[in-house]
Amino acid sequence: MVARRVARRPITIDDYDRMIAAGILHEDERVELLEGEIVCMAAIGLTHSNVVSFLIRWFARRLPESAHVRAQDPIRLPPGSEPQPDLTIVRSATGTHLRMLPGPEDILLLIEVADTSLAYDRDVKLPLYAAAGIAEVWIVDLAGERVLVNRAPRRGRYARRTTVARGGVLTSAAFPALALDELLGPRP
Repeated sequence: MVARRVARRPITIDDYDRMIAAGILHEDERVELLEGEIVCMAAIGLTHSNVVSFLIRWFARRLPESAHVRAQDPIRLPPGSEPQPDLTIVRSATGTHLRMLPGPEDILLLIEVADTSLAYDRDVKLPLYAAAGIAEVWIVDLAGERVLVNRAPRRGRYARRTTVARGGVLTSAAFPALALDELLGPRP
């Protein structure tokens, strides 16, 4: 018996946005578009939610007027992805983001918080961000109590990858330093 190959029709970003506008997908539905496919997202747990809330407050207090925080909002990565990272720090451009989603050129820092999704964030989403040219991505690994820092995208990979563990400090060229212990709180 010969196995048949099933033809797939990838969904474009415009198709996806029209599906949301038509009510086929609801704005609050936990899905995202990755490489032309609609993917269900993991549920958000308590620790994950608290870390994202902490990061929103921390960055909002320290960002210059030229940048702002977006939390769990979609970004546009042509040709076929509209992921919803946990946090993005984007350049503030008057009126621009009212008509379109931020793209790689607008993103100063992208943060994914991984409670149960580390492998997915690292192995599926991170290469997508690198291929799009997003300059800096942090993956907060809650279970490992560390942050995977990825910088300098080159040919679909990050050329500079470091790990910051408890006791360490997260630094970025664009933002003040953040002590990892301040982010993670006291040891359980």
